[in-house]
Amino acid sequence: MHTERTATSWRERALEVMPVGSSTNSKAPMLLPDEPEVIIRGRGCRVWDDRGREFLDYRNALGPVTLGYADPRVDTAIRAQLDDGILFGHPHPLETTTAELFCSLVPGAEAARFLKTGGEALAAVVRIARAYTGRDHVVQIGYNGWLNSLAAGSRVLPAATSASVAGVPAALAALHHAVEWEDRGTLDAVFAEYGSDVALILVAADYPSIPDADDFYRHLRELADRHGALLAYDEMVTGFRVALGGMAEATGILPDLSVFGKGVANGMPLSVYCGRREVLAVLDRGDVVVSSTYGGETLSLAAATATMTAMRDDDVIARLHATGTALRDGLNAIFGSAGLGIRLRGHPACPQFVADDESALSAFLRAAFRNGLSFYRVVYVNAAHTDADIDETLRRAVAAVEEVRRA
Repeated sequence: MHTERTATSWRERALEVMPVGSSTNSKAPMLLPDEPEVIIRGRGCRVWDDRGREFLDYRNALGPVTLGYADPRVDTAIRAQLDDGILFGHPHPLETTTAELFCSLVPGAEAARFLKTGGEALAAVVRIARAYTGRDHVVQIGYNGWLNSLAAGSRVLPAATSASVAGVPAALAALHHAVEWEDRGTLDAVFAEYGSDVALILVAADYPSIPDADDFYRHLRELADRHGALLAYDEMVTGFRVALGGMAEATGILPDLSVFGKGVANGMPLSVYCGRREVLAVLDRGDVVVSSTYGGETLSLAAATATMTAMRDDDVIARLHATGTALRDGLNAIFGSAGLGIRLRGHPACPQFVADDESALSAFLRAAFRNGLSFYRVVYVNAAHTDADIDETLRRAVAAVEEVRRA
């Protein structure tokens, strides 16, 4: 693979042939020259860029890498399956056995199917809910990836109206209602107007609010039941990170449908949509089609089986929580002493940076890159982070904060 640095930067080259400069908007570097333009290798909890710089990594591919880069259990499973084939014209046994393992770990998952990305799995859940209920309207709470752009006023298009959602017909946008986390007043208003035609409440946890989310999830369950709507959880980040079974396990409040991905396969492309067998049974009718050639791709299923098995047997979740707590609390102590107005809030496995002044946060993130720390707005630990790695991170963070203060 061609990775050497040329006179033209990777960023410039990418922008010539690719809108945004990356196929994933959130990966496009915004803090150059401090931030890496590209990452060429990862191992454990560290990554290296094309300039040979090493970073303690807390992006973890934006969440999917739960065990660590190049985890030998996962890589061995992928290599073994590669010898037998990647994709076939009939189901492979891994499609069934991986679904069985997944359903044994996730509360409320009576059945499951596979796709590749969160966006398409969320779209599948929306269609299934509409088919099951015979209703059209959808309430979206939190970040549901690019599917948010269907809803006027969403965090993707915060200034949009139902008549001005770019690339989405107004008639379709009018069926999607964006509601902020804990905004019960807007929820009441939406249900007062459309309650008998709401098919689905789709909720993704607000990361800073995860520790106190139980009451709101309970409210959504009661609201859906009262109006005959379905409740779906977007567990793309929270599944296999906050708990194996995501917010369903963490809160004890079960949804009708859920979407998982990211951490389920340690970086291999796989998403899972699951839920009550009765609801998913609409797919057996023939007139509700959710289908993908690559849904049963075997390398990702082998990776998922290895990942889920390791997470179940090695209590990886407890490790993520302990390491994440040490990192979150240690960084907050450093920020507090420096008076930068920056802090990490939320669950230790995925806390989020919040700041009184966004420029101070940007300055810190730049300085962190210069000191060999790769952070994202949401901070992800993986199971390969050791106590020594956390101590090293905090020492580097002190140096980064001092740079910001001097500047």
